[in-house]
Amino acid sequence: MKMNRRDWFRWSGLAGLAVAANPLVRGLAGNQDAAGAAGQQPRRQRFNMSGFAAPPLEKVRVGIVGLGNRGPSHLDTLRHIEGVEFRALCDIEPDRAAAAKKLLEGTRHNPRLYSGSPDAWMKLCEQDDLDLVIVTTPYPLHATIAVYAMEQGKHVASEVPAAATLEECWKLVDTAERTRRHCMMLENYAFGPFQVLTLNMARQGVFGDIVCGECAYNTSKMSNNFSKTMYWNMWWLKLYGSKKGNIYPTHGLGGVSQIMNINRGDRFDYLVTMDSDDFMMGPTARELAAKDSFFAPFAGKSYRGNMSTTIIRTVKGRTITVQHDGTSPRGPHTIIHAITGTKALAQEFPLPGRISTSLDGWLPQDKYDALVKEFTPAITTRMGGLSQQVGTGHGGVDLLECWRLVDCLRHGLPLEQDVYDAAAWSSIVPLSEMSVMNRSNSIDVPDFTAGSWKKNGPNMDINLTRGGDTRILLG
Repeated sequence: MKMNRRDWFRWSGLAGLAVAANPLVRGLAGNQDAAGAAGQQPRRQRFNMSGFAAPPLEKVRVGIVGLGNRGPSHLDTLRHIEGVEFRALCDIEPDRAAAAKKLLEGTRHNPRLYSGSPDAWMKLCEQDDLDLVIVTTPYPLHATIAVYAMEQGKHVASEVPAAATLEECWKLVDTAERTRRHCMMLENYAFGPFQVLTLNMARQGVFGDIVCGECAYNTSKMSNNFSKTMYWNMWWLKLYGSKKGNIYPTHGLGGVSQIMNINRGDRFDYLVTMDSDDFMMGPTARELAAKDSFFAPFAGKSYRGNMSTTIIRTVKGRTITVQHDGTSPRGPHTIIHAITGTKALAQEFPLPGRISTSLDGWLPQDKYDALVKEFTPAITTRMGGLSQQVGTGHGGVDLLECWRLVDCLRHGLPLEQDVYDAAAWSSIVPLSEMSVMNRSNSIDVPDFTAGSWKKNGPNMDINLTRGGDTRILLG
């Protein structure tokens, strides 16, 4: 049963406060009832979305909600992919919506614009001639928009994280299962060349039994967060000043989770998180406020620490270390990806990718190159130098991710990431905060698959056994 708009605003307004306003949740560290109370955990799966394939689409008619930063980037990427038609664009600021449409001048696309009102995104989701809604707003709005879009019969691709609270994670799962619509989180780093290389190696047994993984998103966002123009309504700075724990875990976590078959043979069991103190954001806010009254509302906030470290234990006894430091003056943009197994280990960032298969240390360059040649999967080689020719972001993984999304929709194939990935990876945001607020006690991670992880097969068809023939349009 669909909600009317009044009911919807009531639900979405409360959802974002579910963790912060519930002291009971914060006081029940390690207790599954705490996760259930916050997340309204369903007891039975309505329909297993793992391996779900929707009917094929000859054309993928796309609407984008959010045109500040990532929205225009996705628009520029998707316009180079065969079968994509932009039918709608939305941003709360009319100038941004108009600027995004201007990028399509001289092309076959003529999308309808929605802007200027709080429910503009709802009108886009209700547009009849859409197949896919891409959500690129500030992330506290991702789940609200995604759920409404699925309710209107649309598939969804959401920027990261896909949800900010446990309630939202469960809402994504419940709605996807009930409507049988895809809900994919656009975790582009899971498509990185080293990530899919090590995934292929793991599947071929090179690492032996996987023991642990290490991952991170460590890069200074200070100048961005304190910029008056970078993010709409200073939303990232407000988030840093209102949350604890890891508020941006998925970039590192996605690739490691795929290698460990999370939700497909293993799952997250429980976690602990510890934050350092904030050594920079509070002082910077106070210093800026002394010179500019614009920053006065930010001067008294309690900011999350410079470094947040989460350790996740899986049901099968593996561990994953997840770091996030968006504050310290780090030079390299560091997305740590490290896998340790009983036979080998691999690590990328801050140095280039390296592999070791013995106690003798890292393999010499010629042997490393030989492994790369042997195990680089088709999903990487198929794209070749196209990403450089097209000029898409994040070293070409944006193009690969969006191309494969469209390719799967056109062929009626399961997507490379599903709603259980979106929920599990995003749940680290609220769960890590619960742990921090309870002196880093352990917190259980809900089973969003309702037990189906024990039988679900792998996704990430990295060798393109099906599909893979959607063209890239140059020029």
